[in-house]
Amino acid sequence: MRLCELREKDVINVCDCKSLGCVVDIIVDMCSGCVEAIIVPGPCQVWGLFGHDSEFVIPFECICKVGPDIILVEINEEKCLHKCKS
Repeated sequence: MRLCELREKDVINVCDCKSLGCVVDIIVDMCSGCVEAIIVPGPCQVWGLFGHDSEFVIPFECICKVGPDIILVEINEEKCLHKCKS
């Protein structure tokens, strides 16, 4: 599967059935070529006007299923939410 195909899929947390958004990037282990994590934008700042200051870094092990339209993940949002580097 290509990154452009992943970007079209909505990421859903099965713990609370909440939509996290769509994949914006992936982290790949350069030695093995395996996907280590997917990156999804975090919640918006101030009423959604000023973009995102954080992102969800979701380890590959937390991906439950990749379907035709969605990616199901099982995560603790607080543990996967990281501040964006400026």
